[in-house]
Amino acid sequence: MSGLRQEFIRVTKRKSSARYRSRFSKNIMIYLKGSKIKVENPVQVAKVFQSILCLEDEVSQAKEHFYVMHLDIRSQIKMVELVSLGTLTSSLVHPRETFRRAIMQGSASIMVAHNHPSGEPDPSDEDIKVTKALFEAGRLLGIDVLDHIIFTAESFYSFKGCEIQKIKDEKD
Repeated sequence: MSGLRQEFIRVTKRKSSARYRSRFSKNIMIYLKGSKIKVENPVQVAKVFQSILCLEDEVSQAKEHFYVMHLDIRSQIKMVELVSLGTLTSSLVHPRETFRRAIMQGSASIMVAHNHPSGEPDPSDEDIKVTKALFEAGRLLGIDVLDHIIFTAESFYSFKGCEIQKIKDEKD
């Protein structure tokens, strides 16, 4: 298991009381104050989001989750936030909710991601439309959107790289 995945699981397990788990699916936010986890490539980012989704139960994993990863000026992860929990085929996303905490927390940049429960990482027309709106909003706010990742259990699509890639274990 990668050090990055261990860090997220370690942070989450500290808060894994029964009370926390029962509320976990409703509003997830993982703070990594003082974290030294630096975002360096889209594979690493996809693994982070995949690891967070794996903390959900099977029923919740079958819904679309839209996350925002907040980064500091050195591209180190400050926090990861669940902005929208949708249905099997969609989630409601708007720049207002996407950037709200980024503005409040003073994030230098963000990365957004959502899962496709279908197992197909190809972006839909709506995914493309939302991504354009988020990049434009980020430009106006001065908070760069570094990438939008669509991930599944085995692969992901990076809007920045415009390609589908397999998610590999560190052993590969």
